[in-house]
Amino acid sequence: MDVLELARTQFAVTGSLHFLFVVLTLGLAPLVAIMHTRWVLSGDPAHERMTRFWGQIYVINYALGIVTGLVMEFQFGLSWSGLSHYAGDVFGAPLAMETLVAFFLESTFLGLWIFGWGRLPKRAHLACIWLVTLTAYASAFFIMVANSYLQNPAGSVLRNGRMELVDFGALLTNKALLFSFPHVIGAGLFAGGMVMAGASAYKLRRRTAELEFFSSSLRMGVGVAGLGIFVTMMSGYLQFAGVQEGKFSGNTGAALSLAIMMEIGQLVGLFVLLVMLPLLRSLPRRRWAHVILIGMTPLPFLLSIAGWGAREIGRQPWMIWERLSVADALSPGLTPGMITASCVGFVAVLGLLAVVDYVLIAKAIKRGPSGPALGATVDEPRSPALSY
Repeated sequence: MDVLELARTQFAVTGSLHFLFVVLTLGLAPLVAIMHTRWVLSGDPAHERMTRFWGQIYVINYALGIVTGLVMEFQFGLSWSGLSHYAGDVFGAPLAMETLVAFFLESTFLGLWIFGWGRLPKRAHLACIWLVTLTAYASAFFIMVANSYLQNPAGSVLRNGRMELVDFGALLTNKALLFSFPHVIGAGLFAGGMVMAGASAYKLRRRTAELEFFSSSLRMGVGVAGLGIFVTMMSGYLQFAGVQEGKFSGNTGAALSLAIMMEIGQLVGLFVLLVMLPLLRSLPRRRWAHVILIGMTPLPFLLSIAGWGAREIGRQPWMIWERLSVADALSPGLTPGMITASCVGFVAVLGLLAVVDYVLIAKAIKRGPSGPALGATVDEPRSPALSY
């Protein structure tokens, strides 16, 4: 492959690996916030245990996902300086906002929530996890603002060979953004709900002693997954007018990714909405359903990558639609050896992080809520199996 193909491949692979973390973060954050709210309002210790357990899963994924995001930032400077030179004044603004929101506000509030157990007032502590959720969604919003600009360069004009922002409001109301952002949020809720449902189904299938805990978690997971897939399907159809016009004619790769996402997504969506949701109350007792839910757990992630691929490949050969080609956006002076070396390094790091993320989450789920909990203090009892 030549330099351009290698650079595109590198960004596609690393972007897909990073998005695996993002979609789960967006799904789990509101779930944990809802559990925490139920605990504060009811005082029921069962809701506290659910908050701590699923909050631990969220923290694991968030911590490792931050590192994968740094790799994405590096690539703009290493491989795509042409984009920065041509449209950095416009494209860089939402990315800067995302960095401020994600690394400062979101991380700060998450730190307060993690270390605030037993230290902050209950309602202040609850406010922290809701602020984490809101800033996570704000982070996703600004990323989609930047990406939507690539799909439709609204609010800017070309002056002296560079794009300049002239209407910030047009950037935020870009037609390529209006339905793609809900689409991403729906995909996140679907992923978070299915992970919760699949993990709970696994524990119930293994005849866990925590029957009530994972029965409640399974019902909540399936309910949120149903909401997520409904939002994803509806916004997916609506965004065609804003994103897809003229972008799939003769583009086999984009059309294939889109077809995979739509066909499998529709089947999964109909199954969740028409089969699983009507059986919601009795699902914990239906062992056949546990096997299906476990098998369905990876599907939201595969569908998310297929959908992202359709959106990005559909724009080719343009980096900014009908303004800047991908070839012109590439950094000058790159050689195949340089791109190959950086690609191997980036993919190795992100791939390792993805494996570590899976292993840590799987261990936490296998251990269950009886193990060390998020926010536990030294004087709290530990599981006998984990005592030394």
